[in-house]
Amino acid sequence: MLSVDDLARDERFERIRIEDLIFDPRTTDRKGAGGFQPKDPDAPDGARQLMHGIFVGEIQALEGAGRTCYDFEVGTAKEEVPFELKLDMARQCWDEARHCEISIKLGEHMGTYIGEYAEQVLLFEAACNADPVLRLTGVNRALEGLAIDVFNTMREYGSGTDDPVLYFCEDWMLADEVTHVKMGSDWLRRITANDPERQKQALDFQRTVDKLFSFGGFRGEDDDSPIHLARQFRNLAGFTDDEIKDLVDVAAEAMAEAQAMAEMAKANIENS
Repeated sequence: MLSVDDLARDERFERIRIEDLIFDPRTTDRKGAGGFQPKDPDAPDGARQLMHGIFVGEIQALEGAGRTCYDFEVGTAKEEVPFELKLDMARQCWDEARHCEISIKLGEHMGTYIGEYAEQVLLFEAACNADPVLRLTGVNRALEGLAIDVFNTMREYGSGTDDPVLYFCEDWMLADEVTHVKMGSDWLRRITANDPERQKQALDFQRTVDKLFSFGGFRGEDDDSPIHLARQFRNLAGFTDDEIKDLVDVAAEAMAEAQAMAEMAKANIENS
């Protein structure tokens, strides 16, 4: 397994701990925030920050799919994967590399640059499990599922701000992400067709990762969540209605926990 410390980055990239991001009171206090709306005066700054987050997320998605190609031998044992799965992951790497290039250009289009915002590496760290089936759910259903929600949100933002460049690019990348998640959904069911216990274990792992990827309520169906769950596109990608409902509940749990932690941190500061 590759450590996050070994991910290739140059001097433009700065790291931030995910805990500092999630439990920052400025992030978790969302009352009256209004979500990620074009009419919000802070929306352009938020959009630039989110675009930078998309860029580094696409790098980590590329690394996750690439490691799946590299880490596992071809075969039928539990620690092996079908050759056709590797081909799908190789195709995904091609897509993610293109997404990185598009996101860099979109960042420039929106007025930001590589390194203006810090990178957290939770996406790679949480999704890349040593078990190939858990890796599949972590990368292709959790990480790429998050990408569906984020790209759809940015696509709608592009529409709301009359930015055809942003809208078109996000729409194009969104189509890729639906394909990536669908590949993960299909392969999960194929590999575990005769092993319901392993499938349950994989879905339980995905639930854990999805909770992390809700970033304390940053993603959810609450009006104040900047990123909204893209139900229609998740259905197209192989998510059942029950799985989407469970994801909504997971996001709500993540938001409640983050708000409680932020209140504790605020109280500790006031009492110190």
